[in-house]
Amino acid sequence: MADYILAIDQGTTSSRAIIFDKAGSIVSTGQLEHEQIFPKAGWVEHDPAEIWTNTREVIGQALGKADLTRHDIAAVGITNQRETAVVWDRNTGEPVYNAIVWQDTRTQPIVDRLAADGGVERFKQQVGLPLATYFSGTKIVWILENVPGAREKAEAGDLLFGTTDTWVLWNLTGGTEGGVHATDVTNASRTMFMDLETLQWDDGILAAFGVPRSMLPEIKSSSEVYGTVEPSSLLREVPVAGILGDQQAATFGQAAFETGEAKNTYGTGNFLIFNTGEEIVHSKNGLLTTVGYKLGDQPPHYALEGSIAVTGSLIQWLRDNLGLISTAPEIEELAKSVEDNGGAYFVPAFSGLFAPYWRPDARGALVGLTRYVNKGHIARAALEAIAFQTRDVIEAVNADAGVDLTELRVDGGATANETLLQFQADILGVPVVRPVVAETTALGAAYAAGLAVGFWSSLDELRANWQEDRRWTPSMDEAARARLDRSWKKAVSKTLDWVDEDVI
Repeated sequence: MADYILAIDQGTTSSRAIIFDKAGSIVSTGQLEHEQIFPKAGWVEHDPAEIWTNTREVIGQALGKADLTRHDIAAVGITNQRETAVVWDRNTGEPVYNAIVWQDTRTQPIVDRLAADGGVERFKQQVGLPLATYFSGTKIVWILENVPGAREKAEAGDLLFGTTDTWVLWNLTGGTEGGVHATDVTNASRTMFMDLETLQWDDGILAAFGVPRSMLPEIKSSSEVYGTVEPSSLLREVPVAGILGDQQAATFGQAAFETGEAKNTYGTGNFLIFNTGEEIVHSKNGLLTTVGYKLGDQPPHYALEGSIAVTGSLIQWLRDNLGLISTAPEIEELAKSVEDNGGAYFVPAFSGLFAPYWRPDARGALVGLTRYVNKGHIARAALEAIAFQTRDVIEAVNADAGVDLTELRVDGGATANETLLQFQADILGVPVVRPVVAETTALGAAYAAGLAVGFWSSLDELRANWQEDRRWTPSMDEAARARLDRSWKKAVSKTLDWVDEDVI
């Protein structure tokens, strides 16, 4: 009998394959980073062919390290960077353009054009999202309008669209030789095209965007067998049985299955998801309404989400663009070299500000500088920016939910940074809890796949797997917390209204 589940985690900076056992513990991992392509200011792209090549390789790495074969794998789950858009030719399998990444802001003119009739909340009641460059719908429009021949091919039915889960699934199950063109409800809910109630593509919205329905994948649940891996793969004939967008997958991996449960993921950006159960809750405080998960034929669970564009990628920027550190973990030691931020506040509005502000006109700012400020203060200000942005989002969640969160479950790469997590607890005034398995994104995809094939029997079995690793409790007094938050919000105000029509 197959004793393991393999999860493919196709993320913003890398692709990984992680093998889990029945206890939800990691058996082995394969990982490869892919190139971040920045053709112009505000443009962010990935090479879909590189992503697919890396995906195949990391599967081999994970199997090899654990000395396992396809016979040991009960199912494959996929999780992914959700709003990154790939458009490819169904006949050749070749992308017509690079993947346009969720952080990319080039589609602001398309957003403005669509918002001219009804404002940025024109479709929010149906899809739960404001018009913004973040979501994949406007990225498809940009490709159709700017890639020579793309519109004609799309109208002829020759082009396919998918977020990276769909791109990986299609290739994994055969590509041009019968590949499955599908996505799950969580990824579909990030396009701006899916009606939250019907869980189907909305033809009226597609017409408004000018996107042919023939391009779009079939919408499936998050946990069912979509197809089997194609014959030439190391995983041939293994069922692909789970798909969850990365933040929903992390929520699932945190066993936050019920109404009122929440998690915050610290990755390239930060994403807080608050489970609202089977009820669609429309935010009045700048949050997104999204699908949390759907298991087979069961009703969907919905969620409120606070999406923050730049958190972990700020540390990457300090490393790669400024050379302030040579490896990401060094940021913690540098931040600990000083007692506080020295009066400096770093607002990383590199892609504008996402939740709860939704200000595409904002740009990054480092404020409060004096001659006293050194690189340690800047490092601390960068870490604190992650926590401050999370506080902004949690204030919105508390307002929408009508009840305050009493603790915050956290996951993602940056949760290895204990200085960050202590400050997060301090600035929130609630405990911050990290699980034993911090790779909850991949774990959530594994859980969805395992449930579909009977590897795990129930959500209760998955809940039993969750274990607390460490808890950080607040040690800051309320006056200090209020003073810091006031200065942070003042810093945010300095980033607004930066972008003029004639300014990049």
